[in-house]
Amino acid sequence: MEGLGKTLMIIGLVILIIGFLLTFFEKLPFGLGKLPGDIYIKKDNFTFYFPLATSILISVVLSLVFILISKFSK
Repeated sequence: MEGLGKTLMIIGLVILIIGFLLTFFEKLPFGLGKLPGDIYIKKDNFTFYFPLATSILISVVLSLVFILISKFSK
C-alpha cells in the first residue's frame, strides 16, 4: 500500500503542475494544439477542431511517464 500512496502523490503533483501551467500561460508551449495532424475545419458559422496529433503526442508522453513511475516505485 505504501507504493500506491507514493504513486498517487506523484500523479497528483504532475496534474497540479499541468493545471498551473495551463492556467498561467495563455498559449500552450511548442505549438501544442496546432500540430500538422490536428483536424481544423472552419465554415461560415461552424468550426470543428479535433487535436488528433496532439492527443497522440500527449498519450505517448504520459505512457512514458507512467512507465518510469512504475519502474522507480518498486
